[in-house]
Amino acid sequence: MPLTHRVVIAVFPGVDLLDVTGPAEVFALANRETDGHDPYQVQLAGPVAGAVRTSAGVRLLTDLTFDEVGDRADTLVVPGAADMTDEGPTARVDPEVVAWVKATAPHVRRVASVCVGAHLLAAAGLLDGRTATTHWSTAAQLAADHPAVTVDPDPIFVRADHGRLWTGAGISACLDLSLALVAEDLGEETALAVARQLVMFLKRQGGQSQFSVPLSRPAASRRDIDELRSWIAGHLDADLSARALAARMRLSERHFARVFTRETGAGPAAYVEAARIEAARRLLESTDHALGQVAAAAGLGSTETLHRAFRRQLATTPSAYRRRFRTGPA
Repeated sequence: MPLTHRVVIAVFPGVDLLDVTGPAEVFALANRETDGHDPYQVQLAGPVAGAVRTSAGVRLLTDLTFDEVGDRADTLVVPGAADMTDEGPTARVDPEVVAWVKATAPHVRRVASVCVGAHLLAAAGLLDGRTATTHWSTAAQLAADHPAVTVDPDPIFVRADHGRLWTGAGISACLDLSLALVAEDLGEETALAVARQLVMFLKRQGGQSQFSVPLSRPAASRRDIDELRSWIAGHLDADLSARALAARMRLSERHFARVFTRETGAGPAAYVEAARIEAARRLLESTDHALGQVAAAAGLGSTETLHRAFRRQLATTPSAYRRRFRTGPA
C-alpha cells in the first residue's frame, strides 16, 4: 500500500456536489489528523479541463482530465448525477464516464461509488455478480437495468470483492463511506478523530440502515394504520402482539394482519420488532443504561430477548454495538 494514497474523484456536468466535496473533506481532515504527513492526495478529474457545473450550480475546477489520470491512482471515487422525472429521480448514465471508469478500474487498488454513482459502476460491468447499494430512490432502476447485480437498498454502504469495490448510499452517507475507507487505510482511531471533526452524530458501519423504521415504510393509504404506527412508536413497552393491535383497530386478527402488511410492507410482528430494535439502538448510543433497562424500555422484555433480536437483525451483540456507536462518555 503506498504511503500516499492518490484519490481521484470523477466530476462531470450535473454531478451531485456533496458526492464530490463530502469525500474530499473527509480525506482532507484525515491529512490534518496525521501530524503533518499527508496520506491522501485528492484530485478532481473530468472529461475536459476547466470548470464543471454541478447539480447545485456551483462550478468545480478539474485538476486533470480523464485521459491524464492514467494508472497512477490508488482510489477511484465515482459520484453520481440524477435527473428528475415524473416517476421521480432517475440516475444519469453518461457513456463517456462509463467508458473511462471501465478502462481505469483495472489499474487502481479500489473503486468506490457514491450515491447513484453505483449506476455508472454497474454500466461498466464492475458490479456483476456482486451485492451493491445506491440511493434508495434509484435502487429499483439499478436492479431493473442490471439484473446481474444484487441490489440491496438498505445499507449505508457495501464492501465487495475483498475491499476492491465499494458502493455507498445517498447524500450524507458519502461521509460514512469515506470514513470507512480512511479506517481501512489509517485505522479506526484516525477515522473516529475525523468523525469528531465533522461533528457527526455517530460513525455508522455499512450494515446500518439508510432509514429509521418510520422513514423506511411508505405512508399508508389508510389514516388509521398511520395513526397506529405512531401509537406503536410511543408505546413500545405495551402489548403489541397482532391480537392486541387487531383489537385496538377493531378488526379480526387475520384481517388486521393482511391490511397492516399491505399498508406497511411488513407483518405486524416484524414491524414491531424493528421499531423496538431501533429504540434499543438509540438507547445504547446515547445512554449508559444497563442492558436490562434498555430491553425493558424498548419493549423487548429481557436481556436475553435483546441479545437474540440484535443477533438476528444486526448480526452483533448489544454490548458490541454500544462500544462501536456510543456517542457520549461511557
